[in-house]
Amino acid sequence: MNKYLLVGEKNRLKINRYTDNGVYLICEDQDEVLLPNQYVSYAMKEGDEIDAFVYFDSEDRIVASTVFPKAMLDEFGCFEVVDVTPFGAFLDWGLPKDLLVPKALQKFPFHVGMKVIVRVCLDDETGRIVGSQKYNEFLSKDFKNLKVNQQVKLLVRERTPLGFKVIVNNLYDGLIFHNEIFENIEVGDEKIGYIKTLRKDGKLDIILQPIGDKSDEVAVSKIVEILSLTGGRCEMNYKSTPELISERFGLSRKAYKRALTKLIDAKKLEVNDEGMRLL
Repeated sequence: MNKYLLVGEKNRLKINRYTDNGVYLICEDQDEVLLPNQYVSYAMKEGDEIDAFVYFDSEDRIVASTVFPKAMLDEFGCFEVVDVTPFGAFLDWGLPKDLLVPKALQKFPFHVGMKVIVRVCLDDETGRIVGSQKYNEFLSKDFKNLKVNQQVKLLVRERTPLGFKVIVNNLYDGLIFHNEIFENIEVGDEKIGYIKTLRKDGKLDIILQPIGDKSDEVAVSKIVEILSLTGGRCEMNYKSTPELISERFGLSRKAYKRALTKLIDAKKLEVNDEGMRLL
């Protein structure tokens, strides 16, 4: 495999020549890869450098694409199953050629229409891009670059009796406990979260609101944003139920009441028995 042409990743390549089938791009060692006509634009010209995703097409040829998949090599994604065969299942990952998940890399049988979380990886034997549900070995327990209250990217992967398991920054295993969730969450959702605890078992406890003063800032911004979308008014006040607060603002009652008080003190909000309004 060419070390300058990275299969499954974004490559910076130069337009070398035009043909009837598309444009040939070259990498650092002058090897060429075809960018098919469907991805060629009138603005492209020889000598230009472009970003392209490199993968194997349906005929197992290495080709380039200016359309990028929902997840690249070593990343996780939630994809819909579009076909099931005796040797594996195919997922829609945003490219003309669907992503194969071999049967050996499935944890349970797939069926068309279901959505599954997989890791995009290279098959050791063929060098082809495949998806895998057996990814626990790739989740790191090395937290040296992490700290409490650090903002992280989340992919919700599984609902459990304790809460929702999440993949953190495409690298770590985390959990959001049910009693700390104040908004709707579904498997496959991508969220921003914050590290609450770095656990000794190599997993992370995650929350969806930051700790401390930053949490108050987020709550205040969320209330102002939602009120702005509803004409600056709302029928809610300090007496609103936790269920309604969670449904409307995605906040705990405690965070909601603190945010109301801050907005009132800043003379940006008026709250009475009939509701609230932005000033």
